[in-house]
Amino acid sequence: METQQTIEKENQLYRFFIIIGIIIVAFNLRPAITSVGPLIGIIRDEIGLSNWSVGLLTSLPLIAFAIMSPIAPRLSNRLTNERALLIGLALLTIGIFVRSISVILLIFAGTLFVGLGIAICNVLLPSVVKEKFPAKVGLMTSVYSTAMGIFAAGSSGVSVPLAKGMDLGWQVALLVWSIPAIVGILIWFYLSMKGKAGASETAVNYVQTSENRMWRSPLAWQVAVYMGLQSFLFYVTISWLPEILHDYGVTMETAGWMLSFTQFVGLPASFLVPVIAGKLQSQRSIVLVMGTLAITGYGGLLLGSSTFIMVVSTIFIGFALSGSFALALSFLAMRARTGKQAAELSGMAQAFGYSLAAFGPMFIGYLYDVTHVWNVPLITLMIVAGMVMMFGMGAGRNRYVL
Repeated sequence: METQQTIEKENQLYRFFIIIGIIIVAFNLRPAITSVGPLIGIIRDEIGLSNWSVGLLTSLPLIAFAIMSPIAPRLSNRLTNERALLIGLALLTIGIFVRSISVILLIFAGTLFVGLGIAICNVLLPSVVKEKFPAKVGLMTSVYSTAMGIFAAGSSGVSVPLAKGMDLGWQVALLVWSIPAIVGILIWFYLSMKGKAGASETAVNYVQTSENRMWRSPLAWQVAVYMGLQSFLFYVTISWLPEILHDYGVTMETAGWMLSFTQFVGLPASFLVPVIAGKLQSQRSIVLVMGTLAITGYGGLLLGSSTFIMVVSTIFIGFALSGSFALALSFLAMRARTGKQAAELSGMAQAFGYSLAAFGPMFIGYLYDVTHVWNVPLITLMIVAGMVMMFGMGAGRNRYVL
């Protein structure tokens, strides 16, 4: 009897740490990238880079996402999800430290490591949720997508105050985000010791035999393109929204806080969209609402530098971006039958999706370099938002990828 009670307590403790571990990983998925946007101007001027090349600081992690995403499910299959996530957090921590050294080569190398680490965690979190909480996918997706949003918004807001207000420099403003990564390493080290020793041979064979089928699934491709296009919008926004607002006469510190506000205002969408999506057979209505808000938001920024218009536009953009991303995460679990399929779909969707998104910050920076106005980039973003709606209508159908 005592032995059974002890086992139950250990299981409850493990389950508690799994929930905390998921939240801590979610905390680490955005700050190392979103903290760069408000500092792009400072880094550009100090290092001496062009707009398109400094945009690479945001695009490079996405390239790493595309490279690592198909590899992550195989890594977890060999080592378990817990150990694979531990490796991801370790790579992220190393990348943050290396990137904070004021040497161009190390800045870009560290940024690449940041992307590789986040990619592993990005891909495997939907699999962990599907495996550990199969009956509560919507709720757990809400929890970790909201956790992502909180730290993403906070990192955007405090970057400039840390770098300039406290005179710590952009290096320390980026280095500070190693703290949640280190906390995550400690938690997932414990979980990796308590988890299964390895994946079963059956699971290995399953992934190997079904992996190619995923890439031939039309629904999987619709989810992948939806993931990529909404990520295109998000990473362009965190890279260039402060510069757009600064061109309208807003100070860079205020522009950084407005980017933070854009993400904070989207937190209700991060939490509510997966819960609502889980209760609906088809998610097309959510796709339409989010797409309309995005088009209206980017269109509003075309109308001028009125403070009221800027605030309303950023509210629409923030709600649309957070809701669309949360819905994309939901699709990764909802369109799969098992945790293994969720990992495969996540790897495939993020590999292709982030390949597409990686061009965003560089492409928009290039458009601005050529035109010297933000009208053309903003119109481009409105077109992309329309494409997000189109592919979301396909991904929102009540079907499974396999």
